[in-house]
Amino acid sequence: MRIKPLISIFLLFIISCTNQERSSWESGRFTKPAENPILKADSTFTFICPVQKKSVQWQKADVFNPAAIVRNGKVYLLFRAEDNKAAAYANRTSRIGLAVSDDGINFTKMPEPVLFPDTSAFRQYDYPGGCEDPRIVETEEGLYVLAYTSWNNKVARLTIAFSNDLLHWEKKGLAFAKAYSGKYFNSWSKSGSIVTKFVNDKPVAAKINGKYWMYWGEAFINLAWSENLVDWTPLVDEKGELKQLVKTRKNMFDSKLTECGPPALITDEGIVLLYNGKNDEGENADPNLPKGTYTVGKVVFDPENMEKVISRSDSCFLKPTLPHEVSGQYKSGTTFAEGLVRFQSKWFLYYGTADSFVGVAVH
Repeated sequence: MRIKPLISIFLLFIISCTNQERSSWESGRFTKPAENPILKADSTFTFICPVQKKSVQWQKADVFNPAAIVRNGKVYLLFRAEDNKAAAYANRTSRIGLAVSDDGINFTKMPEPVLFPDTSAFRQYDYPGGCEDPRIVETEEGLYVLAYTSWNNKVARLTIAFSNDLLHWEKKGLAFAKAYSGKYFNSWSKSGSIVTKFVNDKPVAAKINGKYWMYWGEAFINLAWSENLVDWTPLVDEKGELKQLVKTRKNMFDSKLTECGPPALITDEGIVLLYNGKNDEGENADPNLPKGTYTVGKVVFDPENMEKVISRSDSCFLKPTLPHEVSGQYKSGTTFAEGLVRFQSKWFLYYGTADSFVGVAVH
């Protein structure tokens, strides 16, 4: 199977973490606008939680880790918001809010969350931890597909939701519930980056050999396929274990975790996937970065063999540098990318900072 190369519309980019010579594939440089952070927590936003049956300040604590999409000439962010600032780290309820912008930098938030724990059958997966860390794609037919994490404070599960307007979402199912007779139903799964291609200057979910494809994972990167964008089958090896296409590397920026970022994109270079690397907290850490820091790297897969890595960055191209990126709920510092859009002839990369704010870097 061969995918014909598309016109090279993906500007290869880097924000250098070191003073090393910039890579030969670099064609530009992202910068962090002075408006950063572009989204902050706001305790004035309230809504009636269907589970608690009372009014909650749904973004009182923190807002971070956004998905991004362009619709009708505007940028929309679906951001993760946490409610209880007094609760211990990782013990708050997350909900997904929606914000809109005419310029990609200055956003107006919708008054209530658009995806959250409710009283449906999904409550057992979504509550009390909530709905976290979305990635979004659009199909050629105009359907929006959200891959997010359901967190019940026990097991994180990758979950799929559909929408026609970004405001009203239907939870469709756990991504791996049916695969291999339910083998991975209770397995930890996160961070689904569905493969996209450009059609009429807009990225849409790519159907390859009759199937959709998604890179996913945080401890390592795996590949899964689907015929309906709801039920996904991960790749396994001859022993029936998940294939590890991208693993952690000792003494490098991704020495602890390799977690998928924004939706992957088919380009002339190959299938480009931005991913979030976590630096180890022990002897395997990259000595050039603070221990535990999240930074962003890049890996390119072969479009003719989607399991094969063509190239992978040796150093991160985005790291915490601003005050709000190195202090906050996550003390080690974070730039955690989940949204990438082409808007007004520029690339906008949206990321969470220290699990507390939303940031953007622009080319």
